[in-house]
Amino acid sequence: MSDINIWLAFGAGFASFISPCCLPLYPSYLSYITGISVTDLKGNTNDKKKRMRTMSHTLFFILGFCTVYYALGYGTNVFAEFFSEYRHLIRQLSAILIILMGLFLVGLFQPQLLMKERRMNLIPKKANYISSFIFGIGFSAGWTPCMGPALTAILGLAATEPGTWFQLTSAYALGFAIPFFVLAFFLGTARWILKYSAAVMKIGGAVMILMGVLLFTDQMTKITIWLNQITPEWLAF
Repeated sequence: MSDINIWLAFGAGFASFISPCCLPLYPSYLSYITGISVTDLKGNTNDKKKRMRTMSHTLFFILGFCTVYYALGYGTNVFAEFFSEYRHLIRQLSAILIILMGLFLVGLFQPQLLMKERRMNLIPKKANYISSFIFGIGFSAGWTPCMGPALTAILGLAATEPGTWFQLTSAYALGFAIPFFVLAFFLGTARWILKYSAAVMKIGGAVMILMGVLLFTDQMTKITIWLNQITPEWLAF
């Protein structure tokens, strides 16, 4: 398992969080899971009780969407192991999928089918920890034009190396969960990141295209071996 692939998965999770499909709606998500209005969330940020409530509900929300991510990762691994004799074909098909998702993120390939957002409607009527968990499931069990391609690419990468699903899924989930949880501590003050979100998504798309080409031509292993050799030990997982 390449440390580089893990960092790519972590970066994909972070890019998904700050994407134009997620970050602008971040205060609304916090409002749904905590039962605190957006106005109150942006109000007194020194309210310790409100801060603890926000962070605790955020934790259960994160556990909810991680449940779906791990289920998808495990399902991908079962598929890859079952068809392990076709691993070279799976690698090439996954590479093509990753390239298409990269082209989608940079804006060169945008079919209308993928431009529509699809989510499970699980907005809780009353905020509690169970409803926050369920809302996390509904949040992740769907498709958005920004988050879907990144997660699809990571699952495609996991399909090329059976047994790596847990590491890649964990890295992706952490990349998304850490900034979500950190910003919950600051009660949704993330406006300064918004102006960079579209650029980050395009850069991520370009990296995915490059990764897909290397994977299709079976050069990914050589590149990752070289990168691992020059990576400092403190950056390695």
